[in-house]
Amino acid sequence: MKKLILGATVIMSAVACNNQNPLLSEWNTPYGIPDFGAVKEKHYIPAVEAGIAQQQAEIDAIIANTEEPTFENVVAAYEKSGAILDRVIGVLFNLSETDGTDSLQKIVEQILPMLSVHSDNISMNPDFFAKVEVLYNDMENLGLTQEQKMALKKLYNGFVSSGVALGEAEQARMREINMELSSLSNTFGNRLLAENNAFAEEFGVAISEYGGAMAATADRDLREKMFKAYASRGNNGNENDTKDLIMKMMTLRIEKANLLGYENPAQMILEDKMAGNPETVDTFLAGIIAPAVNKAKEEIVDMQEIMDADIAAGLLPEGTKIEPWDWAYYTEKVRMAKYALDEEQTKPYFQMENVRQGVFDLTTKLWGLQYEKLENIPTYHADVEGFKVMDADGSLIGVILTDYFPRSTKRGGAWMNNFVNQEIVDGVEIRPVIVNVGNFAKPVDGKPSLLTLDQVETLFHEYGHALHGLLSQCTYKSVAGTSVARDFVELPSQIMENWAFQPEVLATYARHYETGEIIPAELVAKVEAAGNFNQGFMTTELAAAAILDLKWHMLSVIPSAAEESFVESFEAAACAEMGLIDEIIPRYRTTYFAHIFSGGYSAGYYSYLWAEVLDKDAFELFMEKGIFDIETAMSFRRNVLEMGGSDEPMDLYRRFRGADPDPAALARARGL
Repeated sequence: MKKLILGATVIMSAVACNNQNPLLSEWNTPYGIPDFGAVKEKHYIPAVEAGIAQQQAEIDAIIANTEEPTFENVVAAYEKSGAILDRVIGVLFNLSETDGTDSLQKIVEQILPMLSVHSDNISMNPDFFAKVEVLYNDMENLGLTQEQKMALKKLYNGFVSSGVALGEAEQARMREINMELSSLSNTFGNRLLAENNAFAEEFGVAISEYGGAMAATADRDLREKMFKAYASRGNNGNENDTKDLIMKMMTLRIEKANLLGYENPAQMILEDKMAGNPETVDTFLAGIIAPAVNKAKEEIVDMQEIMDADIAAGLLPEGTKIEPWDWAYYTEKVRMAKYALDEEQTKPYFQMENVRQGVFDLTTKLWGLQYEKLENIPTYHADVEGFKVMDADGSLIGVILTDYFPRSTKRGGAWMNNFVNQEIVDGVEIRPVIVNVGNFAKPVDGKPSLLTLDQVETLFHEYGHALHGLLSQCTYKSVAGTSVARDFVELPSQIMENWAFQPEVLATYARHYETGEIIPAELVAKVEAAGNFNQGFMTTELAAAAILDLKWHMLSVIPSAAEESFVESFEAAACAEMGLIDEIIPRYRTTYFAHIFSGGYSAGYYSYLWAEVLDKDAFELFMEKGIFDIETAMSFRRNVLEMGGSDEPMDLYRRFRGADPDPAALARARGL
C-alpha cells in the first residue's frame, strides 16, 4: 500500500507540472508527432520517474482488483498501462541513437538502471503472474480472438522468461544480471560510435561510405590501412576497446540462460522464434555458407586475373594475391569488365529524394497509399523530413519521418523505429509515427545526395519496416507493427528490395540529377545482368556473421581464466570451423557486432537469411502474377503488413502464399 500511495503522490505532482514537462502529457502537435522543440534534457529523468510511478500504480490496481481475472481486467489493462513511459522512451532512445550527444548519453546511463528495476518489478511479480497464469491455462475456453490469444501468450512467456518462477535468491541475481547487461549494452554502443568517429577523422570517410571508398581507392597501401582500421574497431586496446564488454556480456548471458534452465543463451532466445532452436539455425546456415564460399572462390579467380594484368603492367609486385582489402576494388574492375557497369555511372540517377519518392510511388501502385509533405512540424534535427501517409480513401495511416544523413552523434547503419506505436485504446485508434534512419552521403558543394546500388536497396528495405509499422491494424501494442518474432520481422523489409531495380519501377524514380533524364535502358540492362554479381562474397560475409553470432550464443561457459584475447581466438576458431576463406571476413566481426551486443539481435542475426527464404518465395508469386498485381499485393497487406504479431508468423505467411515457403527460393534468387 505504501508503494501505491507514493506512486499516486508522484503522479499528482507530475500532473501539476505538465506545463513544465512536455513528456508528461499527450503531444499537442499535428498527428501526435513528438514536440521535439519543447523537450529538454532536464525533462527526461523526472518524466521517467513519473512514468514508472504511473505504471506501477496501474499494475498494483490490476493486482488489487478482487474480481475474477478476465482478459479485459488483466491483459487489456496491462496493455493500456505505461502511457508516460511509452512517450518518454519513444523520444529518448530514438534520439540517443540519432543525435546522441555526450550529455544525452549520460542521461541514458542514469535511466537504464531505473528501467531495468521497473521492468523486473513487473515481470517478477508473483501476484500479477498468478492472474496471467489463470488466464493462460484456460485460454481456449475464454472465447478470445486470435490477437488476444497472442497478446496473452506473449505476456505469459515474458513472465516465464524473466524468471518469475525462480527462488528469491535467484530472482535477486537475475535483477543484477539484467541491470548490468543493460548498462554494458549501452556502453558498447557508445564505444563503437567513438570508434566509428575516429575512423572517419583518420580517413575522412564515414563508416557508411567505407565500401564505396574501398572500391574507388587505387592506392593499395591506403586500402590496406583503411581495411585494418575498419576491421579492428573495438579491438585497439584503447578506452573504446569492446572486448572486456563482450566477455562480461557473454558470461552474464550464459548465467541468465542457466538460471532459467537452458544450457546456453541461444536455446533460451530461439525457443519462441520460427526456427525454434539453435540446431535448426546451425543446419540452415551450414547449407548456405558452403555453396556461398564455393561461389566466392570462383569470384577470386576472376579478380586475380585482373590483378595479374596489373602485375604484368608493373603496377604491383610479382606474386601479389587478392587480400581482403582488394576485394571491393577488384570487384568493381570485374563488374566493369563483365558488364561494363560502373557505379559512378548509376549514382547520378539515384538522387536520394527521387529514390524516396520512388518507394512512395511503389506503395501507391501496390496499396493505394497517398503522401503529403508536412511543413512546419516538430523535428529533432534539420535533416529530418516528415510525410503524412493516407490510405486510398484518404483516411490517416500515420506519419513517416526520414533522417538519412550521417553525423557524429548518429550511430552507423540504417534502421526503422517508432516514436508513437499503433494501438487502439478505449476505442480510440492511435496511428503511428515512424522514423526511417540512414547514413547516406550528405549533399555537398551543390551536389545532391547520390546513392549507390546498395544504398538504394537499403532505402527500400527500411521502408518495408516502416510499412510494417504504418499499416498495422492491431488493437494491442504488444503485438502491433514490427512486434513479431525476430526471424519474421525482416520479411516486409526484404521483400521491398525485390522491386527496387525492376525496370518498370526504375523508370518511375531513376532520373539524372542534372538533366532529369530517365535511366537509359542499356544501363538498366547492365544493372539487371549484374544482379547476382558478387553474390559469393555478399552471401559468405552475411552467413559468416550469422554463424559467428550463433556460435557465441551456443557457448555454455566462458573459461574462468579466459582473458580478453579469448574474443579473438574464439572468433578465429569459429571462422575456421565454418570454412571461411582468408580473403573474406564476417560482415561484422565480434568487437563491432552492434546487432548482437547493443541492437537486440543476439542469436538472431540469421534472421536476415531466414526471412530471405520467405521474401524470395513471396516475390516469386508476384513475378508469376505480375509485380504490380493488386490482388497479390492486397493479400500481402492483409495477411502480413496489417497483422503484426497478432497470429503465428507461419500461419500468416501460409495465408498469403497458400503454401509453405520453398527453401530453395533463396539459392535461386542469389544464383547459388
